[in-house]
Amino acid sequence: MKSTTFGPRSRAGRWLPGAALLIGAALSGCQSPQQALQALAASHGQRLEIISTQAFPLALSVSLQRLDSSRIRIYLEGDGRAWATSSQPSLDPSPRHLLMAEMAFNDPTPSLYLARPCQFVRAPACRPALWTDRRFSPEVLDSLDQALSQIKARFGNQDFELIGYSGGAALALLLAARRDDIAQVQTLAGNLSPRQWAELLRLSPLQGSLDPLDYRERLARIPQRHIVGRDDPIVPPALLDSYRQALGTATCLEAVVVPGVTHAEGLADAWAKWRERPIRCAEPTTRQP
Repeated sequence: MKSTTFGPRSRAGRWLPGAALLIGAALSGCQSPQQALQALAASHGQRLEIISTQAFPLALSVSLQRLDSSRIRIYLEGDGRAWATSSQPSLDPSPRHLLMAEMAFNDPTPSLYLARPCQFVRAPACRPALWTDRRFSPEVLDSLDQALSQIKARFGNQDFELIGYSGGAALALLLAARRDDIAQVQTLAGNLSPRQWAELLRLSPLQGSLDPLDYRERLARIPQRHIVGRDDPIVPPALLDSYRQALGTATCLEAVVVPGVTHAEGLADAWAKWRERPIRCAEPTTRQP
């Protein structure tokens, strides 16, 4: 084993010493994205830690209660605030709306929230290309892969379930194709294929990014459920149809299209209804609750 919302666009180790970042007092005034995440984590009995990977430090939430499970659910953040305007990359890709963190903190299943490189914490290697064209690049994937290995060494779990939101879905699938300890993948409003997504929305390709469908033979054997909003204009349901067709015959794939849900609105409620349901593996299905 080797080891942010989409912005509109005209073209498409070791644990660091003292890494726990606990809140000692109520925050006031204008919060930074990291402070907002710290406050949210603390209000749910979590602490925010920074772990080191080869190229990037990553923000990770850890429950204050003992985490002892053979399987850990990892919530992978979306693309965050990748673009400040339609043509200007953001200087900070940290998500401003902490939807994925909230879902992770409200999940009774043993879970951790894992941010993407350059979200909430900066590093010399951080540059706009890492959250625009190269958001699914080998160096981004390597960083998340190393983080999973560190988590496994620390908590002693046997395997993972990956939950990927928006662009985090592509990375969840790429990790599942790379590693041998991913039991299943669930995605929320997921960009399942950056290449097909760019084609569908008539955007330029994301240069330097990987695509899960390049590993379709491996992915076809991974149990997976994909939940999309029928009213999502950012990752339209048509992308799920294209992904399923390109993937081919899958051992266990379930698609859920939820009416009245957009890229964010209604997604948390939909996830709360589906998160504990076993993935139906009899045959690939599309369900519309």
